[in-house]
Order: sequence, then C-alpha cells, then structure tokens
Amino acid sequence: MAILDINEIREILPHRYPFLLVDRIVEMDGEHIVGIKNVTNNEPFFQGHFPDFPVMPGVLIVEAMAQAAGVLVLKNMEDRHNKLVLLVAIENARFRRPVVPGDTLRLEMRVIKRKASVAKMAGVATVDGVVVAEAEVMCKLADKEEKPAAPVNS
Repeated sequence: MAILDINEIREILPHRYPFLLVDRIVEMDGEHIVGIKNVTNNEPFFQGHFPDFPVMPGVLIVEAMAQAAGVLVLKNMEDRHNKLVLLVAIENARFRRPVVPGDTLRLEMRVIKRKASVAKMAGVATVDGVVVAEAEVMCKLADKEEKPAAPVNS
C-alpha cells in the first residue's frame, strides 16, 4: 500500500519524465523513507545501456535513492514549492548486482545527520530482498531562485 502515489510525489519533487525515478512511497517517518521504482523495458536508458543486455545504470539507481531522500526532506516543508534538494555528494557507493527490466527496486533511505539546509543519508536499494546497491548521499536545500555557483577550475 502506498503512503504517497506518483501524483503526490510529483507535487513534492520537481523531476518529470524521463527523470522521475520514484513511483511510490510505501514507508516514511521523520528519519526514514522507503520508495519503489518499477523498472520497465520502456525506460529510455535501456536503448543504449545495453541494447542486447539491458542494465539500469548504477548512477540512476543512486539518483533514485537521492530522489526518495528528497521526498523525505521536502514532504513537510511549508514552502517546498520554492525549494530544490540538490545532490552535493555521494560516498561509499557499491553496486552488487544488475537491475534489469521487470525488477522492482526498493529504495530505503535513513538520515545519518541533518543540519538546517544539509542532510546526509545512508541508503540501500534491493530487488526481491537482495541488495543491489548502497550509498551515502548528501543533499543541500536551495531556493529555486538561487543560481548554482559556477565550478571553480584550478
């Protein structure tokens, strides 16, 4: 049973097709969230990754985890429509097995540390109870009107 369906997620996250990678939220409290991504053969990335052996790119699994984390950060925020949750760091990412069409990806994220505008979360992605990926992500809350700082070349 979904706590949040795709339409409610779309009210929270700014992501849209083909980059909205969370289909529903099935568990959530102040420090923990579980999202679901149904992986279908129609995903646009499978066309090139890989045509004869479709595998969901690991970076997109981590992105799905970060989007679930973003729902947790934004859900109860009054002015969430004026905010973005930006991914600022990925640590300790590990990919354990391929995710393929037909898999249901379970994205479990929990808060490790939270400050005013930054949250660090640890997560694990599973398919049928088997760990397929894990990572820690750091997200920063930003105003939509703010322009991201230009990268510094050294």
